[in-house]
Amino acid sequence: MKVVIAAAGTAGHINPGLAIAKKIQEEQKDAKIVFIGTTRGLENDLVPRAGYELKTIDAYGLSKQLSIENIKKMIKTIKGFGEAKNILKELKPDIVIGTGGYICGATISAAHHLKIPTLLHESNAFPGKAVKLLARKTDTILVSFEVAMERIKHAKNVVYTGTPVKIKKQDYSKQQKTEMIRKIGLSETMPIILVFGGSQGARRINHAIMEIIKNGSNEQYQVIWATGPKQYDIIKEQLENEQKNINHIKNMKILPYIYNMEEIMNIVDVIVARSGAMTITEISNLGKPSILIPLPNVSHDHQLYNAKVLEKVKAANIILDNELNGEKLDKNIKEIALDKETCQEMGKNALKISTNHVENKIYEQIIKTIRQKMSE
Repeated sequence: MKVVIAAAGTAGHINPGLAIAKKIQEEQKDAKIVFIGTTRGLENDLVPRAGYELKTIDAYGLSKQLSIENIKKMIKTIKGFGEAKNILKELKPDIVIGTGGYICGATISAAHHLKIPTLLHESNAFPGKAVKLLARKTDTILVSFEVAMERIKHAKNVVYTGTPVKIKKQDYSKQQKTEMIRKIGLSETMPIILVFGGSQGARRINHAIMEIIKNGSNEQYQVIWATGPKQYDIIKEQLENEQKNINHIKNMKILPYIYNMEEIMNIVDVIVARSGAMTITEISNLGKPSILIPLPNVSHDHQLYNAKVLEKVKAANIILDNELNGEKLDKNIKEIALDKETCQEMGKNALKISTNHVENKIYEQIIKTIRQKMSE
């Protein structure tokens, strides 16, 4: 089996592609899998690191604004279609899979032109432009949230599967959980809040936590705070200006990045984060209450729509980015973390939208799509 996966830009597009590749290889040991990306995105690190070949083409997200820069990008993207077509002619894959983003436009269109079976996976509750534009050309579209199905028009076949994620629910014993918490340097007797803003951190969220530290308002709860590698030293300096040591803040464990995220997400009580599709999926699968701060100014406000999926089932509170401050965040944390009944209820509600056996469902659709195309 030969498979081409188009994935570029952010981890939110690339990681689902890698998870799909891993599942294919588990089912078919001799499968040949090649990724198509650009020279600019995280795929240049993540794809080779995972052991897959990466071929690159020119592709850009296009704006509606008429400008010389956009015209140049459009010309390069058209060129990228030709490059993708040549790669597919060389590889002769059984299927081409796209996991969202601008790279899919050229690659899926080229596959459609060559009559190669195509499949798209959309992680967000509000489908991106690429998926909407390619709906008629794509044989199968897989979605992470049921609500996304009604937002994709003119598609041949839309299937709700969920998003493949690395972080799974772990049933640690009370003793194991206690040992993990003590190893971090926190107490098992107080609620623990996990705060992160994605791999690079989030300035607005970080600013709100700094306000909480300055006000000393976290006396009844503890925080594990991933600042983001680029912002850690800035925050360390800000704390030093306040005569505070970053390693000795009361009820706080401050880190630039969390490498054992699966373990940490499983042992905390509440999660404060942005609302990327993978984060929403992980939170729901873990059954954790959350406070979500959608990243503003992204395509179609898709992070807000993602957050509303959890809010609708009363599993999350949403704070808009421009309304976030230390006082508001502290109030929301206390309302959830200090009320065991609320905390447990929100966690149970989150599980209502959790998805199981995602990789199996996706693999089934891949095989089904190939067979259907062959029978046409």
